[in-house]
Amino acid sequence: MDKKILVTGGSGLVGQHLQDILPDAIYVSSSAYDLTKMSAVKEMMIDFEPNVVIHLAARVGGIIDNINHPVDYLEENVLMNTNVLKACHESDVEKVIAILSTCIYPDVVDTYPMREEDLFNGPPTETNFSYGFAKRCMAAHIDSYRKQYDKKWSYLIPCNLYGEYDKYEEHHSHFVSALIKKIYEADDSIELWGTGKPLRQFMYGGDLARVIKYMIDKDVVGSFNVAPEWVHSINDLAEIGKKACLKDKLVVNYNSNKPDGQFRKDVDSSKLLSILKDFKFTSLEEGIRKVYDNFSKRYDR
Repeated sequence: MDKKILVTGGSGLVGQHLQDILPDAIYVSSSAYDLTKMSAVKEMMIDFEPNVVIHLAARVGGIIDNINHPVDYLEENVLMNTNVLKACHESDVEKVIAILSTCIYPDVVDTYPMREEDLFNGPPTETNFSYGFAKRCMAAHIDSYRKQYDKKWSYLIPCNLYGEYDKYEEHHSHFVSALIKKIYEADDSIELWGTGKPLRQFMYGGDLARVIKYMIDKDVVGSFNVAPEWVHSINDLAEIGKKACLKDKLVVNYNSNKPDGQFRKDVDSSKLLSILKDFKFTSLEEGIRKVYDNFSKRYDR
C-alpha cells in the first residue's frame, strides 16, 4: 500500500524538519484545522484520507505560561489528542506516530536515566503538571488502542528539542533558541532563570525527524525514548552556546528567584538504538551553531 502521510502541527519545529526529508507528506497547521473540535478533525481526515498520521500538534509554552494556565494546557492537549486518535481509529488509519515529551515522566525516580517502564511511577513535575499529564494520557490512549484493537500505533518520547525552525520569542520558544537570541543580542552579560544546575538532554530537531522517517520506512511499532546519551547542566549549555556564538567572554548571571523546573529528566534510548544501530545524533556544538547561523541571518534582515 502506498503511504499517504498526514502531519499535524506541520508548521512547528519538528514539522518543518520533516518537510526537509518527507516533502511529499501533507502538512497541516492549527490555523487550518482546529483539532480541539472533533468536527474539524473529521473534516481533515475526509479531505486528505491518510493511512499514516504523524501527530505533532500540541499547545506548548514556557514554565510560567504552564503555571499560569494549567486548565488550558490540560484541556486543549487532551481534546486534540483524543480527537485525532479517535478519528484515526474511525478512518482505519494504519499507522500513527505521536510525539510526546520527557515532561510526562515522574518528577523524581530512583535511578537515572529513565526508561520507558518508569513512565507511570509517579506524578509529573509541578511546573509542567497539566501538560505532562495530557501527554501521559495520550501514551495510555495509544497503549489502549494497541491492546484493544491491535493497532500498529507508536509514540516517541523525545528530550528537549531545538533547531533552526523554532520560534525565538522568549515565552514561546524552546530553551536553546531563547538562549541563542539572548546571547546574540547581549553586549556584556545575560540573565538566565534558576540556578543553572538542572540537568538536561538536548536533541536537534532534524534528528527526531530522521527517527520518525525510519519508523515509517521500516514499519517499526512501539514506544521509545529518543535522546542522545550526553547530559548537560543549564550552565554547561550556556557555555557551549557562548562558544558556538563566538562570545566566550559573555557573563552569565542566574536569577535564583525564578524556577529551575524539573531538576533532572534524562532518559535512556537504548531500546530505540537497539533497532537504529547506526544512528548518530547531531552534536550539541554543531546543532547550536546551525541555530545561531540561522538566527543571525533572520535577525540581520
